[in-house]
Amino acid sequence: MNGDQADRVGQDGGALPRVALPAGYNYVGVFLTFDCTLRCGYCLNRFGRLTRKGRTLNANEWAKGLSRLVTRPDLPVTLQGGEPTMHPDFHAIVSGIRPVLPVDLLTNLELDVGRFMNEIPPGRMKREAPYASIRVSYHPETMTVEPLAEKVLTLLSGGYSVGIWGVLHPGSAEAVLRAQAYCLERGIDFRTKEFLGMHEDTLHGHYAFPGACEGHFRKRVRCRTTELLIGPGGDVFRCHADLYEGREPVGHILDASFRIDDRFRSCDHFGHCNPCDVKTKTDRFQRDGHTSVTIESGE
Repeated sequence: MNGDQADRVGQDGGALPRVALPAGYNYVGVFLTFDCTLRCGYCLNRFGRLTRKGRTLNANEWAKGLSRLVTRPDLPVTLQGGEPTMHPDFHAIVSGIRPVLPVDLLTNLELDVGRFMNEIPPGRMKREAPYASIRVSYHPETMTVEPLAEKVLTLLSGGYSVGIWGVLHPGSAEAVLRAQAYCLERGIDFRTKEFLGMHEDTLHGHYAFPGACEGHFRKRVRCRTTELLIGPGGDVFRCHADLYEGREPVGHILDASFRIDDRFRSCDHFGHCNPCDVKTKTDRFQRDGHTSVTIESGE
């Protein structure tokens, strides 16, 4: 451990050693809460037996745990959920995170934009990336694009980095593309993502490992991640599948002994992976061909 990593976090006596992210890591996902303002028919958070039971970290705990992370300007802490702004301490969490730690946000923007702008300055949610720091999800089943666009324009006029993303679900792709055209005409960055998962007995999406998330079998493999995923209670998970299925975590963000173990781990659940972990996508620099995990034959 170098001198920077050995520094201590916080001034309240609850000292924790710093945790440096490995050079190969591509993402830090912080699930502040699994609660959401919307009830969409399709939601990746339901790709498994997700449970909302259990304790959720408060503002001081989140700030203390996240502030120990040592990352890079191009690798922020991404606050997400559910809908992360539903956490009762959301604004205090953002304010309490170590200022030099970059932060960005995944949100449906079902929030008080005025309060957001009053409490979170534009520079607090900016990171080095070829896409927006505040990434808004558009769901035509439960949202209307016109008021959403107005909220985004308000934030853009205030200097925030904001864009909208829509999933091209087979049942709503046309509505997403119409919304995209509406927003692009108004100068709003609106991008699309492919739909992942099953629809009408067909698996949609492009995946690096055949059979990984079809649910037809289980196979032992060895898996290595490029992501740090932290659940609402502060538990750290190997992958989205473990997070959503409630499997055993590999650590806790408030555990003084926690370190990121950057290695292949044995897994007995291949065949029941989460699409987010095994899809072929772009990395944080928008380079094609990235996958969150690398999987090799089991022991």
